[in-house]
Formats: sequence, structure tokens, C-alpha cells
Amino acid sequence: MGITQGTRRRMTTRPRLARLMASGPEPIADGVWIVRGGFPTKTMNVYLVRDGDGVLLFDAGIRTMTAAVARAAAELGGLTRIVLGHGHPDHRGVAPALGVPVLCHPDEVADAEGDGGAHYFDLAQLDAHGRVLLSRMLPLWDGGPVTITETVAEGDAVAGFEVVHLPGHAPGLIGLWRASDRLALVSDTFYTLDPQTGLPGGPRVPHRAFNHDTEQARASMRKLADLEPAAAWAGHAAPLTGGVDEQLRHAAQTT
Repeated sequence: MGITQGTRRRMTTRPRLARLMASGPEPIADGVWIVRGGFPTKTMNVYLVRDGDGVLLFDAGIRTMTAAVARAAAELGGLTRIVLGHGHPDHRGVAPALGVPVLCHPDEVADAEGDGGAHYFDLAQLDAHGRVLLSRMLPLWDGGPVTITETVAEGDAVAGFEVVHLPGHAPGLIGLWRASDRLALVSDTFYTLDPQTGLPGGPRVPHRAFNHDTEQARASMRKLADLEPAAAWAGHAAPLTGGVDEQLRHAAQTT
């Protein structure tokens, strides 16, 4: 397996475009880098985690990030595998093109290999602007169905992290937890932006328009809070630091 010819061509012939669509790798912790994508605001987050001599990708962003992610992984020793935080269109986007094994939680396999969870989305929950914008953007972000080669579940070890099951936004949503420095990479367990406007803000429950089960999503925010992370990095926008557990519990109750 390997990077597809189309992706390799984009890496070599359109580096400026790749830089517009996503940032280079930015270190955020020991052996962990973030790549931020999405034009022009770069609020889509994916994470590269040291995995032997190379790096694995946690979450797979949007399709336009493909060349930038491939380039960043190559700079860090090469891409070993992809672990999906969940299978929504804006979190599986680069996975089909990168030619490495893709893993997810057992409860997410059907959606990752299928419609990306669209069967439970309810865009009527959005305002008029959000319905128009996101109904157009979701297909553009999506790289399409992904073949899952292996699954990971609660308690499994992945590149020095422990898998934590955090369902609600998606049935098989997972985070990666590292107790040694209390670092959590948690996909869409919480939002720090309004998905309809892209405006940043404090932590909040993921928007119910995209949730499999909003009350379960609240419970997963509380479960994450119980770990007392020093930093929690989500699938979009800014991380949480400083009193993360209190921020999550308050948001789970009030938003």
C-alpha cells in the first residue's frame, strides 16, 4: 500500500495550494503534532503521533488537506496508519488517498465504510444559513467511504496512548489519552466553535444536527472531564487548557 498517484502528484506540483489548504506540522506535546486545515480559517484539526520510526494520523480531516498531511507525515518519517476519531465526512476526508491501514472503533465501521453518518444528521436543526452552507460543504469535505482494516476499542494501547470510547456525537467516537502528561486528543467530543458560522468560542456540546445521541454526547464530555486532562485537543479550532474538567462539566450541563 502507498500514497495514491494523484496525491503524490499534488505533493510535487502544487505545494503552494497545499499550504493554503493546511498548515505544516506544529508540535503540541512530546511526539505529537497538529496540522490545521480548511480554507481560509484552518479550523479542521488532525494530529500526527510518533509511531515507531514514523507517525500515525489521528482523525483524517477534509479532502483538501490530503497533500499537506502526506507532506507533513513524510517530513516526520512517513505515515504508518490512520486512526479515525470518527467517520463523519470532515474527519475521514484524507483517509482514502493515503494508502495506509485505517482503524476505528467497532461501532464506527459501518459509517466510516458507508455514508459517514449522514443517515442520522438532521440539518433542519440548523438555522437557514447553516443549512445552506453545510449542505454544500459536507460533500466537498468528504473523501468518501474508507476501508477499515482493523478496529480499536476502549482500553487498547495505540502509540503510547490509551483508547477512550466517547460516544454520542458519533456511535464509535474515540479519543486518545496519555496519562503521563494528561494529554487528550478527542476528535468531536466537544466543540470550541459554532459550526454554522465558524466563529470560535468556549467549549460546547457538539451541535445536535450532527449528533447520533446528544445526551450521550453530554455524558462523554463528563467522562472526559473525569480524566482531568491538562490539555484536550478537539477536532476543530482551539484546545482546552486550564481547568479543563470544570470547563467540560459546565459546558455539558449548560450548552
